[in-house]
Amino acid sequence: MFELHGPKRLYDIVTGDETWFPFFIIPPKYLNRMWVDGQRDRHIVLRPGLQSRKRMFRVFFNYSGPLAVDILPQDTATAAIYFVQNVFSQVKSAINEQRPKVCTSRTLLLHDIAGPHKARATTQSLQELGI
Repeated sequence: MFELHGPKRLYDIVTGDETWFPFFIIPPKYLNRMWVDGQRDRHIVLRPGLQSRKRMFRVFFNYSGPLAVDILPQDTATAAIYFVQNVFSQVKSAINEQRPKVCTSRTLLLHDIAGPHKARATTQSLQELGI
């Protein structure tokens, strides 16, 4: 299938994945040290919550480099609707710009089986795009 003059070529493959990136630095313990006398209580040092201080990044790329980079807005759940409307539109426009004659008709998408990737809205959108 991927032979020299076969029906598919490596530049037809688009792959992508997502990951969580924390965007804060936890201060080292020695910065929490302080002098207190016997009449005052020690200050309470709060650490930032891990759940509220990270963002999901999605990157789709092909043989020539990144096609789309999406940063999920804070306090937004990952859903198939967001995935289809925001991410696929970026991927489609990047592919159409790189390959105006073929567009997305020969594109093979390689990604895992996460919930938004295998949802009905996602598969219907991929079929409409010819991916």
